[in-house]
Amino acid sequence: QVQLVESGGGLVQAGGSLRLSCAASGRLVSLNVMGWYSQAPGKQRDFIASITSGGITSYATSVKGRFTISRDNAKSTVYLQMNSLNPEDTAVYYCYYRYGLSGMNFWGQGNQVTVSS
Repeated sequence: QVQLVESGGGLVQAGGSLRLSCAASGRLVSLNVMGWYSQAPGKQRDFIASITSGGITSYATSVKGRFTISRDNAKSTVYLQMNSLNPEDTAVYYCYYRYGLSGMNFWGQGNQVTVSS
């Protein structure tokens, strides 16, 4: 099992920035993917960004150029720097940890991000 602890959400005005963090612990593996999904009220959970243990990143089109994902492998922690936030970014953001490139996913508890207009 993998445990994930998220932090860094909150309320911000449109145009502002937030940084999310997610620390993994437990049965970790060297080849893994960490990343984020978001879920707005009444909507499905959508992919936001991911980063492999080797540093390869992927982003949803809606956040490219505004969000940056990074990780500290020594701390087993992934970060999501969110800039130029707009009200449409309001959602609960879930961190995940994946075994290998397509294995089992483990999820964090979710972190509310609210962007006011």
